[in-house]
Amino acid sequence: MTIVAAPNPFLLIFTGLNYEYCMPVTILGIESSCDETGAAVLIDGQIVANCIANQSIHELYGGVVPELASRAHQANIVPVVQIALKKAGITLQQIDAVAFTQGPGLLGSLMVGAGYAKGVSLALDIPLIAVHHMQAHILAHFVEDPKPNFPFLCLTVSGGHTQLVLVKSHLDMEIIGQTNDDAAGEAFDKCAKMLGLPYPGGPLIDKLAQEGNPLAFTFAEPKIPGLDFSFSGFKTSVLYFLQEKIKTNTDFIHENMNDLCAAIQHSIVEILVRKMRKAARQYAIKQIAIAGGVSANSCLRNKIIELGKSEGYDVFIPAFEYCTDNAAMIAITGYYKFLNKQFADQTIVPAARITGLTN
Repeated sequence: MTIVAAPNPFLLIFTGLNYEYCMPVTILGIESSCDETGAAVLIDGQIVANCIANQSIHELYGGVVPELASRAHQANIVPVVQIALKKAGITLQQIDAVAFTQGPGLLGSLMVGAGYAKGVSLALDIPLIAVHHMQAHILAHFVEDPKPNFPFLCLTVSGGHTQLVLVKSHLDMEIIGQTNDDAAGEAFDKCAKMLGLPYPGGPLIDKLAQEGNPLAFTFAEPKIPGLDFSFSGFKTSVLYFLQEKIKTNTDFIHENMNDLCAAIQHSIVEILVRKMRKAARQYAIKQIAIAGGVSANSCLRNKIIELGKSEGYDVFIPAFEYCTDNAAMIAITGYYKFLNKQFADQTIVPAARITGLTN
């Protein structure tokens, strides 16, 4: 769907077959799927505010504690929305619709965002829009230019998901490959924990790998047919490797930290890029993209760019602020659902797991 500017106060929307007019729209986006409370404001298809409150308390426990996350969301949701509205220069009463993350995610965290959004919708008598978290990660590519054309292939990689998605339109997506067990982001974090690194470990592996040799060590890589992934066996391989080395040298990890990080990162990224190459060739796609928290990884970004150059693909990588969980991607997804009148009612409930990419 392409938006073409028209005389104020209307927008001209091309739907593929017909033109129709609609009033300009202001959407409040709410993100609370895990441990970051986000609020964003979109006006006429443009993000004008995107605010996030992080939860550093989880670092003390080596991972996200669901109960603590939901409590932090309750404390953060109102001030984060207020900051976003102030930054956008509007009041809550000027919102035309409110979009929120329905799932997947931590149920307690999702309930906070859903409850707030439903309250705003009911109080202001405005449309309520339920958003699939992973669909939103993909549509983060439409927050800023350059934007991919349809169809394109998106590798969506996060702490909870690893998917290859054929994106046919803003709201028509097909999962053509996914992990059979653990996600790539979880593999990064669990391997980091094995190395004694604090949570979140993925970014630390990326940082330390800059000074290491990616070919210093090798680990068993899964041989999964088709376009699916698996990372449980890879994690086990790293664990057994470290256990064997520590038997003869208790300082092995400390002495080889940079090389270990580089080798682990190299292995995970190679698995991801190999499947992306296979999928692009299989579907004859010339535009490829990455999304999700792991798309912030420097090695993955560089390898995808190299893949694009070697195969002649156009490559799309979101800005860092739109890789990790954020409300801008919820607002932009809500915008396209608003244009297609895909609204929810007050009976909608959050869901920890959602099959597919629609809700």
